[in-house]
Amino acid sequence: MKVAVVGAGPAGVRAVEQLVRAGLEPTWLEESPDGGGRIYQRPPAGFRRGYRAIYGADAGRARRLHATLEALKPRCDWRPDTLVWNIRTRERLLDTQTAGRRRDTLAYDALILCTGAMDRILPIPGWTLPGVTTLGGAQIALKAQGVGIGARPVFIGTGPLLVLAALQYAKAGAPPALVLDTTSFLTKAMAAAGLLWNLPTFLRGLRYTAALRMKGVAVAEDATPIAIEGEGKVMALRWRDSGWREHVTPCDAVAMGWGLKPEAQLADLAGVPFRFDATGHNWLPERDAAGRTPVPGVYLAGDGAGIGGAEVAELAGARAALALLEDHALPADLALRAHLDGRLRTEARFRAALERAFPYPAHLARRMEDATLLCRCEAITAGELRAVARYGGSEANRAKALSRVGMGRCQGRVCGPPAAEVLAAALGVPVEQVGRLRGQPPVKPIPLPGAA
Repeated sequence: MKVAVVGAGPAGVRAVEQLVRAGLEPTWLEESPDGGGRIYQRPPAGFRRGYRAIYGADAGRARRLHATLEALKPRCDWRPDTLVWNIRTRERLLDTQTAGRRRDTLAYDALILCTGAMDRILPIPGWTLPGVTTLGGAQIALKAQGVGIGARPVFIGTGPLLVLAALQYAKAGAPPALVLDTTSFLTKAMAAAGLLWNLPTFLRGLRYTAALRMKGVAVAEDATPIAIEGEGKVMALRWRDSGWREHVTPCDAVAMGWGLKPEAQLADLAGVPFRFDATGHNWLPERDAAGRTPVPGVYLAGDGAGIGGAEVAELAGARAALALLEDHALPADLALRAHLDGRLRTEARFRAALERAFPYPAHLARRMEDATLLCRCEAITAGELRAVARYGGSEANRAKALSRVGMGRCQGRVCGPPAAEVLAAALGVPVEQVGRLRGQPPVKPIPLPGAA
């Protein structure tokens, strides 16, 4: 039986672990040079910082995951530096591109997609200046290279990653000049009861927030970013506080992020239907609690199927592998299955509360100034997209055809969510009514045959 697993983050590692235990030798494809995912990103060989310095409170979990990863590599067909850029579901084939420009086609009988997530951003004037990155990008700079994006950065957004990344920079000797949280304290407080479904994680979040304030980092809640200012580089952030007073904070870099969005393009190419999740304000591929999709032979796990975080990704990866084994009459650990089902139900309640506590500020996207660059790949402004709405661009893909929003190198992975909000506001309809940008192969740019 040919089983392929795409992704070697927390979900992929635990999925392969269960498959190997059942006697299978899956093909394991990872786009990066090594596994671990973004949350447990491994530094280059010879890097001297220890686990505690890189991963903080998650050092033990990272060490265990990396140890499992290394133990599994010789027991499967391990293919790092390999991008899966297309899925042909009818033929059950994967089209891949390996570093060195080697193309390949891989047949499979069953497929587990563990494709992870990426930062969800909100374009504001100046967001394309050198020195602006995502929260995840700021974290990767520290983990992978031990460098910061600036000596006095500003962090903008909302959610647990905002506080965690800011605290990591403060501990590394680059305390942020400001942490701007678009969510009000009242919104967070109203969701606090639901956060008790995962008390250890909730308490850790409170500790991180307290530690950040104790280090003297300024935190502004219920605040609104207006513009990133500078000439050729980041120099300041202009913003409004909850009382609508305007401020200018000098800085040399900006990291921004409003939660995460699934990297679900491969699920789309596999023919998996999607639904709009109003709580998380994301389009999610359909799957059952075990990771089965409506497409036979295709399973989903981790943040690529729905945002849950690293711990949930490990649980979901193992559960999807058990579902695959059950569906093919192969030996599966039934006791583990029951344990995983219980944990995943509890974590789903916690995640719903977390999404309510740190909502995506759709209202800010809808009020985006006309002159703001919305799609950086194609240099399309919010005003240009609004103009398209008057000429038949009443659906995301139609608006893409008329305006070129989402036609660039990222294929709408960055601009898609805010563009949908702008379009919905211009049309006066709920955002789910304008739909989503469909996935297209290749899911990421690949060299053309014969290109130098």
